[in-house]
Amino acid sequence: MQTYRYPPKESWDQLTTRATADYAAKLPVVEEVMQNIRARGDAAVREFTTKFDKVQLDDFLISELEIANAESQIKPDLALAIRTAANNIRTFHEAQKTTVQKVETQPGVICWQKNMPIEKIGLYIPGGSAPLFSTVLMLALPAMIAGCKEVILCTPPDPSGKVHPAILFATKLCNVKRVFKIGGIQAIGAMAYGTETVPKVHKIFGPGNSWVTAAKQYVSINTCSIDMPAGPSELAVVADISANPAFVASDLLSQAEHGPDSQVLLVTTEESLLEKVPAELTLQLEQLPRKETAASALGHSRMLLFDSMETVMEFINEYAPEHLILQTADAHTLAEKVTSAGSVFIGHFTPESAGDYASGTNHTLPTNGWARSVSGLNLDSFYKKITYQEITKAGLQQLGPIIETMAEAELLQAHKNAVTIRIKK
Repeated sequence: MQTYRYPPKESWDQLTTRATADYAAKLPVVEEVMQNIRARGDAAVREFTTKFDKVQLDDFLISELEIANAESQIKPDLALAIRTAANNIRTFHEAQKTTVQKVETQPGVICWQKNMPIEKIGLYIPGGSAPLFSTVLMLALPAMIAGCKEVILCTPPDPSGKVHPAILFATKLCNVKRVFKIGGIQAIGAMAYGTETVPKVHKIFGPGNSWVTAAKQYVSINTCSIDMPAGPSELAVVADISANPAFVASDLLSQAEHGPDSQVLLVTTEESLLEKVPAELTLQLEQLPRKETAASALGHSRMLLFDSMETVMEFINEYAPEHLILQTADAHTLAEKVTSAGSVFIGHFTPESAGDYASGTNHTLPTNGWARSVSGLNLDSFYKKITYQEITKAGLQQLGPIIETMAEAELLQAHKNAVTIRIKK
């Protein structure tokens, strides 16, 4: 990891910069795939599945029997773990429901807002280097709680044309009825435009590689909403003298193993951690099956030493990490100073992997500094909000002159007349 001691503020822009993929360079390929899917539907999806995933499929839809039998193909302890995680995620997201509140802004003028579930939802679950069954829970459970009428899921097939049974078991727990063996650009295109087999959706959720991200950006221009901007995984650990170097190293590696383009930061006021944590990283790295991936990520990751926690938190809020772990003696106090982060993990015994899997919070979070302005996925992500208003005769008599004055000042006479004609009546 690169080490920076007391970096001046003028260098922070550089230090908060992440490596990002060149999505513009991918757009010609993405556009070709999308145009083919719009024109040829399933035939194009089959063609690109053969080309990109190296597997030929006659039928994309996974049968209900295969989904029903998935639990028998995974270990009982994994099935129990997935059920427990699902219960926690369901509990946390159920608590995000709100009730309709009518507000009388002035006598006779009543306004309110109502959550309406987005009717057609498409979920994308990567299945390349790891079967992300946990992401099924994170996406499908809130969709079901919100009341979305139609939820479909796409995930890439393995070389034998199968989907990992843990993914299928998770879809069963979430009551997702239609699961398609389609991955990559062609999956995003199929859900955005619809084919003979895959229904068109109104919003697409889910992580993916840079090709999937480019495809989501492409369809979001004029066809289909997407969940949020997405990039490589990232994590920042804030640590003081009370931190356990082994804990810190384990958290850094937990994100570094996601991919070679992931980025992790150690931000501290304790000089000794700049030696102790790298020593622990070396020891733990050798135990990891994905050590080459993690080592690549560490190569462009950073350790930063500051002279005070005030400066540390100022830097953290500028960086706006996807995941933030506070391994300090005053973690709760520091947590109140966080203004930009996807998800915060408080204390020495709260690893980031808890949020990835089973604490109940959602692991679909903004990356690349988007946490400055974008929330992580939550129940509201599956709603559209509709506002309502109702005005009585007495209410319009009071409010009408205000509307007339404003409309006349904006030179919109028809707006004024819509009020005037009612008041005269």
